[in-house]
This record gives sequence, structure tokens and C-alpha cells, in this order.
Amino acid sequence: MSEIIGVSAFYEFAALLVLAAGIGLVSLAMRQPLIVSFIAVGIIAGPSGLDLVRSDEHIDLLAALGIAILLFLVGLKLDLKLIRTLGPVALITGLGQVAFTSAIGFFICLGLGLAALTSLYVAVALTFSSTIIVIKLLSDKREIDSLHGQIALGVLIVQDLVVVLAMVAVSAFGIGATAEAPVLEIAATLLSGIALLAATGLFMRYAADPIVRRVARTPELLVCFAVGWATLLAAVGDYLGFGKEIGGLLAGVSLASTPFRESIAARLTSLRDFLVLFFFVALGTRLDLGGLGEELLTAIVLSLFVLIGKPVIVLGITGAMGYRKRTGFLAGLTLAQISEFSLIFMAMGLSVGHLHDRALGLVTLIGLITICLSTYMITYSHQLYSRLEGLLGPFERSVPYREVQAGELDPGGRFDVLLFGLGRYGKGIARRLAQQGLRVLGVDFNPEVVRSWRDPDIFVVYGDVTDPEFVGTLPLRRAKWALSAVPEHHTGVTHTDPRLAMIEALRLHGFGGQIAVAAQHAIDVDRLRGAGADLVLLPFQDAADQAVDLILRGERPPLAGRGRARRREGDRVVMRRLLCGRSLTGD
Repeated sequence: MSEIIGVSAFYEFAALLVLAAGIGLVSLAMRQPLIVSFIAVGIIAGPSGLDLVRSDEHIDLLAALGIAILLFLVGLKLDLKLIRTLGPVALITGLGQVAFTSAIGFFICLGLGLAALTSLYVAVALTFSSTIIVIKLLSDKREIDSLHGQIALGVLIVQDLVVVLAMVAVSAFGIGATAEAPVLEIAATLLSGIALLAATGLFMRYAADPIVRRVARTPELLVCFAVGWATLLAAVGDYLGFGKEIGGLLAGVSLASTPFRESIAARLTSLRDFLVLFFFVALGTRLDLGGLGEELLTAIVLSLFVLIGKPVIVLGITGAMGYRKRTGFLAGLTLAQISEFSLIFMAMGLSVGHLHDRALGLVTLIGLITICLSTYMITYSHQLYSRLEGLLGPFERSVPYREVQAGELDPGGRFDVLLFGLGRYGKGIARRLAQQGLRVLGVDFNPEVVRSWRDPDIFVVYGDVTDPEFVGTLPLRRAKWALSAVPEHHTGVTHTDPRLAMIEALRLHGFGGQIAVAAQHAIDVDRLRGAGADLVLLPFQDAADQAVDLILRGERPPLAGRGRARRREGDRVVMRRLLCGRSLTGD
């Protein structure tokens, strides 16, 4: 009989995985995160759909393991050193967003007829945003290092800390609600928690680094150790009454200060994604589509609050702290969805008897709506800002002092060259231009680059070349050249080219100088010149030409290469004129 059950479970899991892969392809074509497709798999395979799921206990086991590893990876990010250095902007914005969102959400839920305890759970769940989705979309758009990207990531770290506190609170209240002597039971659990924290601290202090260094010699053993450690502490946490989630999180925190945490996280990410599939499948199978229809209006109202209210809250906080409205808008837009942890938090409330299935279904429906729509909002964030810019004036101070403008750094406001992008190539150009006696204003969208700049001869400011409003604040009138050394990339599904955006913004604001842009491929030369670039630099080809010149030491090139050599020599003449501050016409 057991063999028949095992074979049946194998067929069931095979069908689920094939279904997940198929729906995942559809989700990918629609530019949607896989979380949405995983929940859809559960709904389709569940009793409301094809009714494929029979092995609930197997799926629940894999789901529990997936959640333990998910929270283990969250704990790996919570290095105590990182938390101590968390900037005041991220801390204030994160705590402010959580406080305002939960408070306003609570009263909205009460107004929609939800019970007080359910309203509290739902309001807290609405505050969390999906780290996985935000990082994926910001990475696709190459905006992780931007100012609004760093603010969003700081807020996400604060949210992770709040998640931990919320889960601990749910565990404590759950213990008190089910115990015959709640005070004694809570006290005993509290002492057990202190003992567990003390043991974890001792492990971090004395054992974590030497053990991980030893097992890291074999990558397979490192993975085995990490999974074993995560599940062990998850089991201990569950035995003590805190739940598997808190135990898995502590396991990650205990290894967060080791130098191998990034390697562990990289190796477990795929396993996490695979196992979390079963959590969302289990969640989807429990959803009653008929009951969800009754919650549709409530879900739409709360989804609008998440999609509009959360960005407005972040925009208001960052504006009050002295950031430009564009920075606050883009940072807030990244947080306009609820998180996978919102669903885990609600599932914990259900497991301790505080909630009913309908509350979990409501938040799941909100998750489906907000994740689907926020994906497009983040992807087209710059287009949304350009359309709504006129309405955002009240959210910006008269002087956004945290984003220093060029005129504040240099009262004269006179520069010969405006250089966008201070990577290795841009930095080299800036320093060589400065050595030629030219005044250079460097612009980079990574605030860390601006903050760590040490060259006193080159003024550097934070700014985004794709923001026409920012470009208009630069000292364009006297500059002879504007040069883009921004790495070549296309952002998201909109394929926005920052070089073309720079050219358009400069011409829009009447820039009278000449424009140079760097390109990696020769096929881009005609397109960039057609867009208005006066000079297209090809760093790799130029470096190769120079290397060949050094090798040949002035020997005549072969006949087949003379035409190309003359063209590259013409470009070198242009560069020499650029270094001397003269125009292409020799003026």
C-alpha cells in the first residue's frame, strides 16, 4: 500500500512541477514575478480547479522546509555590523512607513467591516514589501546603486527587522492564547527564548567562523551544513513554541557575520526558490474562489491603498527629510506591493487561531493584485514620474538640501566639461581632463561613489542622467562638452538608453556645447550620431588601436588596414582637441 501511495505522490509532484513550469513561462511572458504564477498553480491544482493535490502532508513538509530556508537567507542579511551602520534615512523612512501604513491601514480595515484583531493583522501585513521582487526589478533596470534604490533597500532591511518582531509577537500571543496558565507559559517561553538567544550568541562568537571555514573547503558540504543548521534551529524554535520561522531566522543571523555568508546565500537561492514553490502551492490550494469573490471589493480598496498610499507615505517622509520629489517617488514606487512575508505572517496568525481562512485569502488576493500591478509600475517608473511630476510639488522642500546641486559646490558654476558616469573609464577621463587644466563636473547616480570621491580638483555631484529635470539644474550655458561614460545597458522592458536620454535632455535645455558618448559596439555609432552625438568614443577599439601602435612603434599598417587607421587617427585628433578644450572645428 505504501508503494502505491509513494508512486501516486510522485505522479502528483511531477504534474505540479510541469504545471508550475508551464504557468511560469506564461508569467515570464507577461513580465510577472514567479510568486504570482506559483499561487496560480495552487489555485489551478487545488479543489477549486483540477483537484490534483492529494498529498497535502508531503506538500506541507516541503513548504515548511522552504520557509525555514527562506528565513535563514533573510537572517544571513541581518549582519549586526550592517544594522549598526544602517543610515538614519533608511531607519526613519522604514519605521515611518511601517507606522503610517499600519495605522492608516488599520482604520481602513475597520471601516470596511473587519474585526479589530483581523484588521490589526491585515494592516501589519500591508506594511511589508517584497525584497525578492524589488531587488530583481531594480537589478534589471540597473538602479540598485541609485539613490532611490539604496533608500528602498534600506527600508526593506528595516521591514525585515519589523517582520522578526511581528513574528515573535505572534508566537508569544499564540502561546498565551492556548495555554491554561498563560502567564506562566509565556514566562517559561520567554526564558527559553533568552536561553536560545544566548546559545546563538555564543555560537556566533566562538564557533560559527571556525566551523564554516572548515566545511567551506567542500562546496557540497557547505550546502549540506547550511540546510542542516537552518532546519535544526527551525525544529528547536518550533519545539520551544516560537515556530519554525523564528528558528530558521536565528540560524541565518548566527552565520551572518562569517565571511562565507554570500557564498552560502548564492548556493541556497535556487533551493529556496524551488521549495518556496510548495508554500505558495499549499496556499493556493486552500483558497476558496467563492469566498474570495465576497472579499473582492475589500481587496480592491486595500490594494489601492498599497499601490498609491504606500508610495505617497514614502514620498512625504523623504520629502520632509530634504530629498527631491523624484527620488522619493521612485523609492516609494518600488515598495508598492505586499511581501511573501505578509502571507507567512498571516499564516502564522491562522496557525495560532487568531484568524480565519478568509483573512488569509483576502491578503493573498491583495498580494496577487499588488504584485501584478506594481511590477509594471516599477518597470515604467520614469514614465509615470514624467506624467505625475506636476502634482508632486508639495512633497519637495524649497531647497532639497540632501541632494546637493552643482551650484552649491561651486559658486562660480563654470565648468568646461560635464562628465556623466564615474566608473573606471569615466574616472580616468575625468582625471586626465583635469590634468590638462580643464574644469570638470562629474555626475554619478551612485551616492556611494559621490560620497567617497577624494579628488579635490574635480567637483562631483549625485544625479541621474535620465532625469531631464536634474540635467536642467546643471551649469550648461558655459560648458563646452558634455560626455557620457555611463555603462551601456537597456533598462527593463522599456529599453531606455541613458545615452539617448542624456542627449535629449541636454538639447531640451538648450545646451550649446558638443556631446560625446561612449559605446561598446561600432554598430551603435550611426544611431548615436543620428540622435545628436557629435563624437562617439569606442573605448575597447581605441585601447586596441593604442596597443597595436605601441607594439608596432610607428610601423606602417598593412594596406588593408590603412583606411581604418586613418579613421581612427581622425578620432584621436578629435580626442586631442577635446583634451585641449577646443571644439571640433578648431575654434
